[in-house]
Amino acid sequence: MNELTLTQARYLQLAAQDLLTPPDRAATRLSLRRCINRMQLLQIDTIHVVARSPYLVLFSRLGNYPATWLDEALAQAHLFETWAHEACFAPMQDIALHRSYNQHARSHWGLKRGKESHARQRAHLDKLLNFIEINGPVKSSDFERKTGQSGGWWGWKDEKLWLEALFANGDLMVARRENFHRVYDLAHRVCPGLHEMDAPCATGVHTTFIEKSIQALGVTQARWVHDYFRIKPRLKDADLDALVEQGTVLRVAVEGWPVPGYVHIANASLLKKALAGKLEATHTALLSPFDPIVWDRERVSAMFDFDYRIECYTPEAKRTYGYFVLPILHRGQLIGRLDAKAHRALGVFEVKALYLEPSVKLSDDSVADVATTISRCAAWHATPRVDVLRTSPAGLRTRLRKALSLVTP
Repeated sequence: MNELTLTQARYLQLAAQDLLTPPDRAATRLSLRRCINRMQLLQIDTIHVVARSPYLVLFSRLGNYPATWLDEALAQAHLFETWAHEACFAPMQDIALHRSYNQHARSHWGLKRGKESHARQRAHLDKLLNFIEINGPVKSSDFERKTGQSGGWWGWKDEKLWLEALFANGDLMVARRENFHRVYDLAHRVCPGLHEMDAPCATGVHTTFIEKSIQALGVTQARWVHDYFRIKPRLKDADLDALVEQGTVLRVAVEGWPVPGYVHIANASLLKKALAGKLEATHTALLSPFDPIVWDRERVSAMFDFDYRIECYTPEAKRTYGYFVLPILHRGQLIGRLDAKAHRALGVFEVKALYLEPSVKLSDDSVADVATTISRCAAWHATPRVDVLRTSPAGLRTRLRKALSLVTP
C-alpha cells in the first residue's frame, strides 16, 4: 500500500480542488464550468457581507472573473440547482442522479417540506403550475404578500412555500436568478428531454455519489465520504472494498491516520506526483466558509489541523472570530482567518480582524502574499481600499498595512 505523508495528502486534496497553485491563465466561461465539474457541487448561500459564497469559491480558484458568468451558466442550463450537500449548483449532466436521489433517498428539510405541501395543498400547487404553464417563469416577488408581513423562511408567503415545494418535488426548476432571487419555470422547459431520461437505479446513484465524492476530495477517509453529497449512511472501510477490488478506488496509507485513505483512479496521476514529492503548494487564497475544503469540520481538522466553525448561525455574544470569517489558505496550509466586510458604496474592503493560528509565524514574503491576496480580492469586490482594523498578533497589523501599500493595483 502506498503511503503519503500528511503534507502530500493535503497537497493532493488541494490539487483535486484547484487550490494547490494559482490559475495559470485568465479565467474563461469554460474554465468556470470545468471548475464546478471538478468540485461536483457549488454550495449556495445568500449572505453577502462579502461576495456571496458561490462566487467567492470560484474566485478562490479562478482569480478575477465577472460574477455574471455563474449566473449565465445557470441561465444557459450548463448548471442546475438542487438539494445536495445543501442547496447547490451542480453540472447539468448529473441532473438524473440528483433527481433520483432526492426523490427516493435524501432526507432534507427542504424536501420533507415539499412532500408535506404536496400532501396537504395539491390543489394550490396544481393551480400554480397551471399559472406558470400559461404565463411563463415566475419569482416569489411576483406574488403580493397578503398579510403585509415579511421575514425569514419561517415567514414565507404561501406562494413562496408552494414554489419551493414544487422545486423540491422536481415539478419546477430554477431557470435563472435575478439579483440572486430564484426564477422558477417548469422543469421540462428548463431541461428539455428531462422526462425522457432513464431513471438511474438507487444502488447505482449511491455508488456514483461515493465515487464522485472521493474524486472531488482527492484523498479521503471512508468516514468523510458521505458528507460531500450528504448521502447515508456514514461509510466504513468495508463499504469501499468492492470499489477497491474493481480498481475504481485506490487504498493508501497516510501518515498519522489510524485508518486507510482512498483515492479515485481518476486522480492516479496526482497521487503519483504526490508520492514523488512533485506537488508544490504555491497558492494563497481567501476561502468561503462554505468552500468544500472546510465544510466538514472533522475533515479539515484532520487534514489541516484547523478547527473551523461557521459562526454566522451562532449568537453574536458567543462568536469567537466573527460573523462570516474567511479561512486563509497559504501555500498548502490554513494559516488563519479573516473577518471582513465589503462596503461597496464606499469602495472599502474592511478587515475587521485577521487572526493567525497560534503556531504560525509569517515571513515578510508570506505577509506580502497575504496582502496581495487581500488586495486582489478587494479589487474584485470593487472595494479597492483596504482598511485593516485589528490583527492577532497585534504586531502583524503594521506589517500587513505596509505590505498592502506596496501592492501594485
